[in-house]
Amino acid sequence: MTQSRIEDADVCLILEGSYPYVAGGVSTWANDLIKAQAPLTFSIVALTSDEQPRELRYELPENVVGVVQVALRSRAEGSEGRVGTTRMIRELTRALIEMRGETSFQGFRQAVALISKARSSLGTRMLMNSPAAWEMITAMYREDAPESSFLEYFWTWRALFGGLFATLLCDLPKAKVYHTISTGYAGLVAARAALETGRPSVLTEHGIYTNERRIEITMAEWLYDAAESWYQIETPRWDLRQLWMAAFQAYARVCYESCTEITTLYGGNQILQRADGAPPERMRIIPNGIDAEFYGAIHRDTSERRPTVALIGRVVPIKDIKTYIRAADVLRKSVPNVLCWVMGPADEDKEYAEECFELVRYLELEDTIQFLGRVKIADYLGKIDVLALTSISEAQPLVILEAGAAGVPTVATDVGACREMIEGRPDEDPVLGPAGEIVSLSSPNAAAAAMGRLLLDRDWWQRCSDAIRARTERYYNKREIDRVYNEMYLRMMATPDTAQAYATQPSGRAAAPLAPVASSGRR
Repeated sequence: MTQSRIEDADVCLILEGSYPYVAGGVSTWANDLIKAQAPLTFSIVALTSDEQPRELRYELPENVVGVVQVALRSRAEGSEGRVGTTRMIRELTRALIEMRGETSFQGFRQAVALISKARSSLGTRMLMNSPAAWEMITAMYREDAPESSFLEYFWTWRALFGGLFATLLCDLPKAKVYHTISTGYAGLVAARAALETGRPSVLTEHGIYTNERRIEITMAEWLYDAAESWYQIETPRWDLRQLWMAAFQAYARVCYESCTEITTLYGGNQILQRADGAPPERMRIIPNGIDAEFYGAIHRDTSERRPTVALIGRVVPIKDIKTYIRAADVLRKSVPNVLCWVMGPADEDKEYAEECFELVRYLELEDTIQFLGRVKIADYLGKIDVLALTSISEAQPLVILEAGAAGVPTVATDVGACREMIEGRPDEDPVLGPAGEIVSLSSPNAAAAAMGRLLLDRDWWQRCSDAIRARTERYYNKREIDRVYNEMYLRMMATPDTAQAYATQPSGRAAAPLAPVASSGRR
């Protein structure tokens, strides 16, 4: 676990698998947020999969006082424990089991209290590689999945709880406000910060973490359950996929319960948040915003050139680049000279990227599709006629707004806030009209037809272009969004510390949950 002590900050921003080590998407949003909130100071807790040093993908703004890297998988550290540690781990086992149910927050509160008393001498060696840890694993196995393969459960447990222990053991920078950009492990760090420091924590969910993990777990070829449940009269209490999902849902409940405000980008996300236990009275919508003036000033290239479509995003499965490639194959039948760009890094999932390259070669699309890598989008927007987004999961993709401010219509799958951005918000007045088209998931033919209509019907293209320009300026201008976040930070910074009773309560007795805080703004 790579850690460094840094000076106190106004805001501690907590991110998992993104800023400042991964480019694009949420990372770009975080970088822009920090710069826009100067002179407020920020510290960064960056959760990474392992301890390998990462290269910064952004030049850190001057108001960032430091970065703490926390590895979710780390070498065994700490001592073998001290007198009473074994008893503490038995109490911790009960707390972790309690986290599985509706009392997730009480279980987590107790786990924080237990770890906090022994953090100076406790480490992953005692929590994961000791006789007491073995007793903890076997006890939880009997509780969770006794019909499943113990070997599979063992490695699943180490992956899930190794990450949990990392969030409980890591150095926690001091700040006046803790702001997590997801639930999951980042959400646990924010929940721990709220408990230990008494300072407010806030959540901004772009994509719903539990939903994205559900998709990954369903698609995972490496994850299977060895229990032969097909011949049993009663199915096992858990299979391992359910175990993964139950853990992430519990982590979400913990984060929601600890946060003063729970913000997200659009109303559809709030349905999923409520289903995962978010208190409705704390929920609030703050959409993403972009520099509408900057992108609106981009000059369109009206010279003689090939009609151009672009997918702006990472070459990873969740972006479903393969559907875009197949759509390009269909599109070239009606627009033979079409040029299809893929603009985004291809080094995050090299195996998937190679499969995409091979599909291009197989379909003989080398003259149609070009992979440009990571580029400065503003340099290309004037040459793009249609933006394409074929993702199977999104939140509120900024690329639709950035392209839209430059007058580029979009063809997108029906994910996240895409329909709202392209077809208009329910409260849109006056109605601006469509800014492109929404198509079904994994449908190359539908995507190709929608892109072809925009490329071949000039009047339709112009109406869509005018609509997205106006909608972006009216509802998604970053100046207004920055003001909303600034007001939220200042309000929370002025909040008195919350007295934390958990540290003085006897073991096994949960303190009262944090009191709800009324939200402000739109619901």
